[in-house]
Amino acid sequence: MTDQQNTAASEEETAPQFSLQRIYVRDLSFEAPKSPAIFRQQWDPAVALDLNTRQKALEGDFYEVVLTLSVTVKNGEEVAFIAEVQQAGIFLIKNLDAASMSHTLGAFCPNILFPYARETLDSLVTRGSFPALMLAPVNFDALYAQELQRMQEAGETPTVQ
Repeated sequence: MTDQQNTAASEEETAPQFSLQRIYVRDLSFEAPKSPAIFRQQWDPAVALDLNTRQKALEGDFYEVVLTLSVTVKNGEEVAFIAEVQQAGIFLIKNLDAASMSHTLGAFCPNILFPYARETLDSLVTRGSFPALMLAPVNFDALYAQELQRMQEAGETPTVQ
């Protein structure tokens, strides 16, 4: 090998790498506690969305990121349905500094998973015979920045479990 080839190979080994390995549903649940009576009422829904992410280091440079969307829809005072999806992905991530790795796992990966989770949740709700539930896009970069600020104020540091 020439010096130029050695340099190119060395740079390739230390260059940041990101690759999506797999996207899958980790957990899924749907509950309609007031059915069938809820279908006979005037429909005036109030939607509450809870969103959460978690990351876990796997072997080598592989990481699992799980995006959880939990939706509770009330019709008046009664719960019409509760739906939850845990959309997960396995990502190969190499050669990132700590700040870039934290941002990738906390914002970039959830951005990739969100459309899948949103579509799964919508399908689940319509299979329960409720109107379609199309969630608005989520700005994971802004959520990540807010969480980072909260952690800095609390003196915490981001970690991968």
